[in-house]
Amino acid sequence: MMDEVPAVRSAEPVPAPASYGPPPVIAPGHTFGSVTDKISSIVLTRRTPFAWFVGFGIAFLLAMVLFFSITYLLVRGVGIWGINVPVAWGFAIINFVWWIGIGHAGTLISAILLLLRQPWRTSINRFAEAMTLFAVACAALFPLLHVGRPWLGYWMVPYPNTMNMWPQFRSPLIWDVFAVTTYGTVSLLFWFVGLIPDLATLRDRSRARVGRVVYGILAMGWRGSARHWHRYETAYLLLAGLATPLVISVHTVVSFDFAISIVPGWHTTIFPPYFVAGAIYSGFAMVLTLAIPLRALYGLHDFITERHLNAMAKVMLATGLIVAYGYGVEAFFAWYSGNEYEKYLMANRMTGPYALGYWALILTNVAIPQLLWFRRIRRSPIPLFLLALIINVGMWLERFVIVVTSLHRDYLVSSWGMYYPTVWDWAMYFGTIGLFVALIFLFIRFLPMISIFEMRAILPEAKVEDLRVL
Repeated sequence: MMDEVPAVRSAEPVPAPASYGPPPVIAPGHTFGSVTDKISSIVLTRRTPFAWFVGFGIAFLLAMVLFFSITYLLVRGVGIWGINVPVAWGFAIINFVWWIGIGHAGTLISAILLLLRQPWRTSINRFAEAMTLFAVACAALFPLLHVGRPWLGYWMVPYPNTMNMWPQFRSPLIWDVFAVTTYGTVSLLFWFVGLIPDLATLRDRSRARVGRVVYGILAMGWRGSARHWHRYETAYLLLAGLATPLVISVHTVVSFDFAISIVPGWHTTIFPPYFVAGAIYSGFAMVLTLAIPLRALYGLHDFITERHLNAMAKVMLATGLIVAYGYGVEAFFAWYSGNEYEKYLMANRMTGPYALGYWALILTNVAIPQLLWFRRIRRSPIPLFLLALIINVGMWLERFVIVVTSLHRDYLVSSWGMYYPTVWDWAMYFGTIGLFVALIFLFIRFLPMISIFEMRAILPEAKVEDLRVL
């Protein structure tokens, strides 16, 4: 007679070791009070760190170089730049596309990841949104100055006038005006609405009368009531829905500046997705370029954890592969089309006078970023920071190659020419970097760089229904 099989007794499930799961979004041990104290103390500290003054001073000097360059440009004209015939687009358009691309990560992190309910966005969305606004401000300078008469820039806006002179709506440059203006406006509203609860916290905690008045005005009477939270959540969700299509539409419109032309190397349908992927690629590289030093200088390792670094590195790896695919498709189209001008363009990029720039962008955008396949690299701050810097340089080189190599040798040999940037081109480029960094320094000094209430909402003891009473 066979033995009876013993009944299986029910038992409590054994939790898996912590090491088996993903790293936490916020380090354990924090409470609602400790999160608020840590983030608000960066803004409300009585003594500004000396390192802040050093960094802001360097950035401010570079910004002054920009303002001097703009003044000299308005006096002398765009002839101080290296642009010529046939390379009528130089650093101005290169830098415009580069800065607009950098601004993409802020909207992606804030809007799309919010709709997808990704908790790791909460530690980086605030300064990513600020980065978007500052990058768009830097980008908007270049096309305005490139027209030669920036004081007449309002002609591109379709305002009612008695002469019935309207912008040429078939021009993609006009589409840029609408796309960038809409993108900047929605990003500003999204950033400010998200700041309102934290501004109220700074209003209540500020010891200086000026701080209480300024933060009180900006908080717009926030009291944290159930009605305030309900309206806040509705407005925040609506703005996230509006901002989401802008991530794709803005850089798609920028790519149309090139794609609808008949210039070899530009007239291709791959440009819209190729530009969008490149924008997210460079945008996340800039977020890491900012996040890693801020994490070290302000001791934010508990809030910007290895999980955040790993997630951003994975996004960079994915978009970097799309960009590499775009490079391959460009070369394949040139060969498969049988068009002698397209084939010569790719040969000129690889072996012509600007070949060094082309192979440098392949190295910095395709080859070196393959290190992101390694988990240790993705979670190591210093290698990841260096990789982010390399990608930022590579994406600028990509824009240089797209603009210059396609223009300097096109159809007629008699129209060929070379482009050499002048000292004023470089001064304006580095000047916008100084302006961008100076604005970032001002932001982290006077506003919370991390969302206080969103960080409190992801604590283990927090529940979704508690958001209205925090």
